[in-house]
Amino acid sequence: MKNLILVSHGKFAEGLKTSLDMFAGDAIKRVHTLCLYNGESADDFKKKVNDFFEKHNFSSEDEFVILADIIGGSPLTTFLSVFSERGLMNRGVVLGGMNFTMALTATVSLDTMSKEDIAKNALDEARQALKQYEITPEDSTDDDDDI
Repeated sequence: MKNLILVSHGKFAEGLKTSLDMFAGDAIKRVHTLCLYNGESADDFKKKVNDFFEKHNFSSEDEFVILADIIGGSPLTTFLSVFSERGLMNRGVVLGGMNFTMALTATVSLDTMSKEDIAKNALDEARQALKQYEITPEDSTDDDDDI
């Protein structure tokens, strides 16, 4: 079974999961969040990650798609340290630059794609969603008397 783990600074991952809940159906049960809050140390977060894995007792068949807000940030590097210590690195894929489109694509694909295909599709969808919205000025008349 595939699981999605959202890792972030602050409450970003929690807020993202709240938004995903509007679209994800039952798949939301396999979306997990780990947040490094302001004032917490890397050691505090490491304990939180270890507690997370102890609590969930994932099976040897479980796979993971990990989305993080920043590649190289403390939450992700600490998470990956624990992930590696637990011998799970070969069972996961890791993406950075987490956004809603990426997370939604990953969530709705948990049951239908390999973790590698989820990663590819989530990145593709995230790239396509990044664009500037073009605002066109409303048609105006030359009536300067309205001013």
